[in-house]
Parts: sequence; C-alpha cells; structure tokens
Amino acid sequence: MTGERYEAGMRVRREVLGDEHVDRAVARTTEFSRPFQEYITEAAWGSAWTREGLDRRTRSCITLATLTALHCHDELAMHVRAAVRNGLTADEIGEVLLHTAVYAGVPAANTAIAIAQRTLAELGEPTAQPPGGG
Repeated sequence: MTGERYEAGMRVRREVLGDEHVDRAVARTTEFSRPFQEYITEAAWGSAWTREGLDRRTRSCITLATLTALHCHDELAMHVRAAVRNGLTADEIGEVLLHTAVYAGVPAANTAIAIAQRTLAELGEPTAQPPGGG
C-alpha cells in the first residue's frame, strides 16, 4: 500500500516501535493479515500518532494506560519500549501505571507493572532489576 497517510504512518511506526519490530511485523504479514497491517499503519500511526495536538510522550502515557485498562497484555511490552524510546523514564512509566490502577483497577495495573518491570529490566533499567543484580 502507498499513499501519504500510509507513508507517514510507517515512518512514525518505525520511529516509535523501532525498525526491528516493524520489520518482523511486515515479514509476518500474509494475504490474510495484510489489510489489518495496512489499516493500523494508516489509521493508528498515520492518523492518530502524526497529529500535532499531543507529543509522543503524552501519547505513550495514554497508550500505556489504555492498554492496561483494557487488559491488552500482549501489547504492553512493545509500548513500554516505545515509551522509553519516546523519552519516558522508568519512574514515569511506573507513575502512569500506578495512576491507572486507581481508575482501571489494581489487578489490571498489577499485571501491567509486572510486564513493564520485565521489559525495563531487559532494557537494562537499574530500578527494574531484581535484588542481587539479576
């Protein structure tokens, strides 16, 4: 697929998620999944993420909170990495998830904290490392 919105979406998608992640998603695309991949690239990344009304840090905060509230655990690690790429610190990610617990529920946030901690530890974040350096 080509087009201005798709191309802008692919650019932002790569900037936020990283080339490696996007390349894997593109490589796994089949004829069946192609329409969905094109849709999310154009709609989510080319329409929502390219708007000027919010910066990427804020969009990452909203995304983490929404994914937590909706129990979208499979998407959380990817968006924790994106949040770090967008400039959020581990402390800020923790605050977003703690704040989300109040409005979306402690069980949802508890799972999100565990996923975020694992992901941040993989990224080398010292505050996410288990005692003893892990």
